[in-house]
Amino acid sequence: MITLEGLSKRYGDTTAVDSLDLTVAPGRVTGFLGPNGAGKSTTMRMILGLDTPTEGTALIDGRPYAAWPKPLTKVGALLDAKALHPRRSARNHLVAMAQSNGIPVSRVDEVLSIVGLDSVTRKRAGEFSLGMSQRLGIAGALLGDPEVLMFDEPVNGLDPDGVRWVRRLMRSLATEGRTVFVSSHLMSEMQLTADQLVVIGRGRLIADAPVAEVIAGSSRTTVVVRVPDQAHLDVLRDRLTAEAERVESADDRLIVAGVQVERVGDLAHELGVRLHELHTEHASLEEAYMELTADSVQYGVAS
Repeated sequence: MITLEGLSKRYGDTTAVDSLDLTVAPGRVTGFLGPNGAGKSTTMRMILGLDTPTEGTALIDGRPYAAWPKPLTKVGALLDAKALHPRRSARNHLVAMAQSNGIPVSRVDEVLSIVGLDSVTRKRAGEFSLGMSQRLGIAGALLGDPEVLMFDEPVNGLDPDGVRWVRRLMRSLATEGRTVFVSSHLMSEMQLTADQLVVIGRGRLIADAPVAEVIAGSSRTTVVVRVPDQAHLDVLRDRLTAEAERVESADDRLIVAGVQVERVGDLAHELGVRLHELHTEHASLEEAYMELTADSVQYGVAS
């Protein structure tokens, strides 16, 4: 479990993270989202003791990262796939990590096999493509068989098969009861992978909720109702207009925002309106995310 209490980080007059309170629970994949400059990488660095908070604490199972005597057996992390000695072989890179934390060298070959790098264990890491470097970084995160795993953009540079493999890996790690904390800009992938979403903007917490709840809260999520009789359509539209945030007409359909599908069905029954179709059209996670962070984008481009 990762616990942040009043976590803040300031650089001079700039606030990167502002009073962040958060619990990342085990047994699920928690997606960590936010625009560029929102404070995601800074937050992860503070959790791992690479940056010192200005205020507050970042704890892993009740202790700071530095307080764990063999931290790789408690926390595995991939923050920068290229942060390694370029002249070391993939295997030697992991052997050095293993020896620093008292991990058996036999575990090195296990994780290289897990990430699919069996055939290039002697190749210098500096000669790896970005996708291969990502796989090596994931191997390093898995090396100590830790309970807590953190990944910053783990699918960068991976082909579609690699992306699907990472997705399955994250899900399997969470199913084993581990804490999995993943930062990504790929909304479609987060929608498929994450159980819980944490969204920050300008260093502040915007949302901490299950994926389905974040999507359901978007104004892009609507109820579509099709009424074959025009008079009935008009009656239902007038009634819904009094309750809904927005009602749009499209031929024999109404598109309704701000009212649950069950309520639309109840009103139609109450008014004696015959329906040919009634369903919810959910927003995508990308649409919900863009709506949540609309006021938090620091590095937008011109329209």
